[in-house]
Amino acid sequence: MKLDYPFLQPAFFNALEQCGAASMTTGWQPVHLQHDDGWMPLYLKQHNRGEYVFDHGWAQAYAQHGLSYFPRLVTAVPFSPLSGPRWRGNPDGEWIVEQVRALAEQHGASSWHVLFPDKEALSAFQALPLPLAQREACHFRWFNRQYSDFDAFLAGLTSRRRKSIRRERKQIQDSPVHIEQACGEQIPTHWWSAFYQCYADTYFKRGQRPYLSEDFFQQLRASPLGGQLMLVMALMDDKPVAAAFYLFDQHTLYGRYWGSLLDIDGLHFELCYYRGIEFCIERGLQEFDPGVQGEHKILRGFEPVITHSLHWMREPAFQRAVTDFCQREAQMVRAYQREARTLLPYRQQDG
Repeated sequence: MKLDYPFLQPAFFNALEQCGAASMTTGWQPVHLQHDDGWMPLYLKQHNRGEYVFDHGWAQAYAQHGLSYFPRLVTAVPFSPLSGPRWRGNPDGEWIVEQVRALAEQHGASSWHVLFPDKEALSAFQALPLPLAQREACHFRWFNRQYSDFDAFLAGLTSRRRKSIRRERKQIQDSPVHIEQACGEQIPTHWWSAFYQCYADTYFKRGQRPYLSEDFFQQLRASPLGGQLMLVMALMDDKPVAAAFYLFDQHTLYGRYWGSLLDIDGLHFELCYYRGIEFCIERGLQEFDPGVQGEHKILRGFEPVITHSLHWMREPAFQRAVTDFCQREAQMVRAYQREARTLLPYRQQDG
């Protein structure tokens, strides 16, 4: 069975919008483009939260010139900074540009932003008859080099890192915590409410409200995407204390959300990284995208990769300024990537 990229499936967007996470009320007003030959997600945004491409400085520059940066048009998967396709089917490029320009004029939107297109989508958007500034960022990703098992992965690391990872895993094995994982219909029903408690707690600890409701996850579970979900659950005395939520397709595992009700050393690494790596090896998945940020991922075998976003500003002067900024910023991003690669723990890095 072919498992398609989950974050562009109707079930994913329906769950986001029906549970109210992506709605006019939350500043994610859907204005998707529907064409006979395809569909493209598009939101009218009143803020830049939940995007993970940070443009606060651009908003400030607009304000300094007496202009409003918001609303903006955004083509993205809400709350999901993961690279992938950004339209379904084969919509006409000129038609997309006409629709974007018309919507920008209708709503007074300052700009259009395409977030985290993969390489194929990036090329397709760059071919549109519209000036798009290309911005780069550096994320971390694990690659499966046909490892037979987790020990085979460890064998490719330096002795120091190999010992460190084994020590981290043994620390959890020797603790009172018991870890289980399940996919699709095999996920116990009561795990979902336990997972959500852990997920929401990570936001409450920071004095924030979670982006997603429990209903969102329940809708995903009951949708055609249900078979592409995985939960890893940590239990103590048979009571859930931490959990990690993943989605996957035939090529990639996507680590999305995690939370813990207890502060246990090494538990985050076990649930969010090592269990994911093992899953990729067992399923023959080629990549593991654990989400943004976290330089601690480097020492656990996650490699720095360049991700992209594209930006069109209605004001030509700001388009020129943003293009110049992105070009200069890209030099720093590439320098950071090169430096990060020197920290990778693989044995070929020795000497």
